[in-house]
Amino acid sequence: MKQLFPIRHVMGYIFSLILSIVALAVVFYDMPAAVGMGILIVCAIIQASLQLFVFMHVDESKEKKSLYLNIIYALFVGLVTIFGTLFTMIWGYQ
Repeated sequence: MKQLFPIRHVMGYIFSLILSIVALAVVFYDMPAAVGMGILIVCAIIQASLQLFVFMHVDESKEKKSLYLNIIYALFVGLVTIFGTLFTMIWGYQ
């Protein structure tokens, strides 16, 4: 019976709710911008990794290497897009 109850998923869900409450607390308690952004970035990274490993079962596949390479490639494309946009629109590339 112990194997039938998805304790890992329930704990992941509860932890996701806690991270969401922390993010809302940053907004409601009017923290300084640097502190609030730091907390939000840390919460976002933890929550994204929680979603990947608990709910999307990334670490349960036989093809772990290709999945991790795809995640790294997606992060690279996302970061290039974000920083490229910042570079061209905010930092004054002409």
